[in-house]
Amino acid sequence: MLKLDQVSKRFGGLTVLQDVSFAVPVGTVFGLIGPNGAGKTTVFNLITGLLAPSGGGIEFEGRSLVGVKPHQITRRGLGRTFQNIRIFRDMTLIENVVVGMHAKLDYGVPSLLFALPDFRAQERRARERAFELLSWVGLSAKAGDIADNLSYGDQRKLELARALATGPKLLLLDEPVAGMNTAEKVELMAQIAQIARREYTIFMIEHDMRFVMGLCERIAVLNFGRIIAEGKPDEIKTNPDVIEAYLGRDDTDTDAVAGLRGQA
Repeated sequence: MLKLDQVSKRFGGLTVLQDVSFAVPVGTVFGLIGPNGAGKTTVFNLITGLLAPSGGGIEFEGRSLVGVKPHQITRRGLGRTFQNIRIFRDMTLIENVVVGMHAKLDYGVPSLLFALPDFRAQERRARERAFELLSWVGLSAKAGDIADNLSYGDQRKLELARALATGPKLLLLDEPVAGMNTAEKVELMAQIAQIARREYTIFMIEHDMRFVMGLCERIAVLNFGRIIAEGKPDEIKTNPDVIEAYLGRDDTDTDAVAGLRGQA
């Protein structure tokens, strides 16, 4: 579904990514891991059009994404969450999710201004779908609450529901359990697994190794801007280059280090 071919990214004289290549198969949960500063979020920003690659190609369903604007990429079927939560804090949960459907709503300005039947019908369907997506992440009981009143963990779940509202073929999750406690991580792991069973392809970046190993069918490892390994979880957790990348230095990423030690 998604293919990166020899992708590089430079900021002035600093090379952040160099010759990064991997492919995300249809219908899988794919993970990209690596120590802090490896360039993982830069990969997401290149895929979603927030940054332009300095070299190489990025294809989604066989079509190039290079030079395509972010909103056009969303319409092609890519939805994402962000490492730093980006929700509309003064809006309700259901309003936040409906916002994610903007690319799917096609009523005209007159219908909006005069609340014509077409507008009302689409709004009703959008709110029904939003409520359903909130139920997928365990937030339907709070649909009418103001988003700013949510706990940190629930705000992350809300962002996931909004990403799903874009109708993605490929869902990109940027550190979905960052800042969550153990119970919240376990709950979200089950919810993401359930979403995957609904025939979504998922590509995630995550530091929590137990979370990644528990969900992903295939994993690529990024270190200092290069892919150093790719394979199934059992292959990754015993790969000497991966172990050295995480354990062969003074790494402050304690969740990832502890998880890799436990898994290996």
